[in-house]
Amino acid sequence: MPAKPPPRKRSTIRRLTATTAVLAATAGVLTAGTAPAGASDAYGKRHGRTVDVQLLSFNDLHGNLEPPQGSSGTVTETQADGTTKVIPAGGVEYLANSLRTARKGHEYSITAAAGDMIGASPLMTGLFHDEPTIEALNKIKLDATSVGNHEFDEGRAELLRMQRGGCHPKEGCFEKGKTFKGADFPYLAANVVDEKTGKPILKPYTIWQHKGVKIGIIGLTLEGTPDVVTAEGVKGLKFRDEVETIDKYAKELDRQGVKSIVTLVHEGGMPASGSYNYNCDTPGAGAGISGPIVEIAKKVTPKVDAFITGHTHQAYACTIPDPSGAPRTVTSAASFGRLYTDTTLTYDRRTKDIVRTSVKGPHATNHVVNREQPKAADMTRLIDRWKTLAAPVANKPVGYITADINGRGSEDYEKPLGDVITDAQLEALAPKDKGGAQIAFMNPGGIRSDLAHKASGNEGDGVVTYGEAFTVQPFTNLMQLKDLTGAQVIAVLQQQVSGPNEPSPKILQVSKGLTYTLDLTKKGADRVVASSVKLNGTPVDPAKTYRVAGNEFLMGGGDGFPAFKEGTNKLVAASDLDVFVAYLQAHSSKESPLAPPKAERITVVK
Repeated sequence: MPAKPPPRKRSTIRRLTATTAVLAATAGVLTAGTAPAGASDAYGKRHGRTVDVQLLSFNDLHGNLEPPQGSSGTVTETQADGTTKVIPAGGVEYLANSLRTARKGHEYSITAAAGDMIGASPLMTGLFHDEPTIEALNKIKLDATSVGNHEFDEGRAELLRMQRGGCHPKEGCFEKGKTFKGADFPYLAANVVDEKTGKPILKPYTIWQHKGVKIGIIGLTLEGTPDVVTAEGVKGLKFRDEVETIDKYAKELDRQGVKSIVTLVHEGGMPASGSYNYNCDTPGAGAGISGPIVEIAKKVTPKVDAFITGHTHQAYACTIPDPSGAPRTVTSAASFGRLYTDTTLTYDRRTKDIVRTSVKGPHATNHVVNREQPKAADMTRLIDRWKTLAAPVANKPVGYITADINGRGSEDYEKPLGDVITDAQLEALAPKDKGGAQIAFMNPGGIRSDLAHKASGNEGDGVVTYGEAFTVQPFTNLMQLKDLTGAQVIAVLQQQVSGPNEPSPKILQVSKGLTYTLDLTKKGADRVVASSVKLNGTPVDPAKTYRVAGNEFLMGGGDGFPAFKEGTNKLVAASDLDVFVAYLQAHSSKESPLAPPKAERITVVK
């Protein structure tokens, strides 16, 4: 695919085209006050051999411009005495102020992100296809971000529109007289290539430059993106191996004389603690973190000096040795703008590399984006403007609840909000003329928030607005029904804890009537006790056919559930959001609000 023209110039940062033909098509340079030719030694003498470069980073914003509701808007902090404290956090008004405050006094400062800036967003920005989010990131002065899997929710063409600008092809311009300008920063997609040409669909890397200091920034998403996005979203694209891709472009940067390299990769890990200030280097370097990013960090060439990661929505600042044994920082700032990471990169002007020794290397710390600080006024104006446009849709009451109904914020395998969602799907699709569903499944990653009892605006406590329901189910995936045998239903449940899901189980939410035992003392598929799987108290018959409902992503085999693809007699129904809203309207009122369900469908043995 031909490269897009270089992004628009800023007053302090501009991007230069590369000198080679290949780089002209794929890479760029970020320059903040370019030094005169041959001035590097003079700068070195004036400022010393080394200089500290500040790297500010965050990940998985998902369009959360307003402070997230419920547990999605808090972080946990471990205190000196071992107790924990929950701190309200997040909101772009506070994130912008945090980053601007952090930059003060730092002449050399980069701001970067590790993907999922857009997609699965709240209604205020999701309604406008995340144009408000890109506008906010421009104002924050983001220098670069990798793509994440959610950047592909609406497909390649929409991602390119986010980069290049232009009004939505179907809905047009959302504000009279204004054309969406696109991102001022480069979206980096080193391992995402066109399946016909084999070329990256966006730049694989960019180069930040200031007064002789050059930092190469490679950006990519997880190779498994097609497993967590609808087939339509990744149509015509291939996602290449993370390690091979990073090594390839690190070598290319090195050939250009760029020795200092940071990688933004939308793949992550799981720290042993949920506290943002947990020391994941206890008892040794990287000992407190597991997951895919660990193997990636261990294998990638030592040319890369630091990793900014994402995808798992976890908080960590770890040290994982590279193949040569040198310390290398690997960080993640949770999600939704609740944290930002401040990493110090010590740049050696003589070697043009980042200093990484056993006693001195990149130092990184996560900081809370607390809501006690002043709001960034320009972000408040931006939010108010888009909220006004969204208000007629967003503020409409669609339900009432007695207390928080936790989804994203629940740490249990069976989530109260998961029960509500699957019951809504079952009820909507159970009538014969709607498909005759007997069972409904919901993937846990598709539950994007909680239903919070506390009012998010002026609607009053306990009122669920359309905007809040949208935040829970933002994908508006169409529902599907298929015929599955009892054996296939059991296989679906076993795939939660086996195959690609064995290292990190994905426990599906199940509709009322379906019960089973999850025995965590066993391994693999045996964790699901097959004889315990029952529907309305009767054991599921492996030879019998059952009518099963789920969203189109899940029914297409997404999240590591290929058994769904084996189903037959497919029927496409209403969207997941529509059936969720209809259920809230039918089962709650101001006089009779909906209470959180008990969540007793999955019996867990530990």
